[in-house]
Amino acid sequence: MELQEAKDKFIHTWGTLATQWGINRTMSQIHALLLLSPKSLNADQIMEELKISRGNVNMNLRDLMSWGLINKQLLPGERKEYFLAEKDIWKVARQIAKERKRREVEPIIETMDEIKSQLKPDTDEKKEVLKIIDDINQVTNFTNNTVQSVLKAEESWLINNFLKLFKQ
Repeated sequence: MELQEAKDKFIHTWGTLATQWGINRTMSQIHALLLLSPKSLNADQIMEELKISRGNVNMNLRDLMSWGLINKQLLPGERKEYFLAEKDIWKVARQIAKERKRREVEPIIETMDEIKSQLKPDTDEKKEVLKIIDDINQVTNFTNNTVQSVLKAEESWLINNFLKLFKQ
């Protein structure tokens, strides 16, 4: 397999997989391109490589920066902005988990807490709704606590404990 073919396959696969993480395909393809690039790239280079519009590139670069997956880099003597991806995949995984927790898990917890505090259990139907809300809240809090533990964990601790699961 030639290098370009391998890069194209990785970019395509990363783009497909990342949609499962709540990241759109183009955003993840830009991320994949920056992951593989040995040097930072500017918007024009990204546009050319992925055959996408400037607006699409700029919007997705902003999103990648808001997710904390890439950084802007100013090169001496250059007017263009360049972008560089975090290369440590463990940091990338933790950052994705952190953002998904913030964007998905925490709003569910807030909503469930709000419903629990405002809905009075004065009928059987309301009691049943509150039971479901409480069950969802328990699962969501468990998920939140688990993700928080993973985010605090060091790579070696995580690997060692993950491997223990398979030894048992």
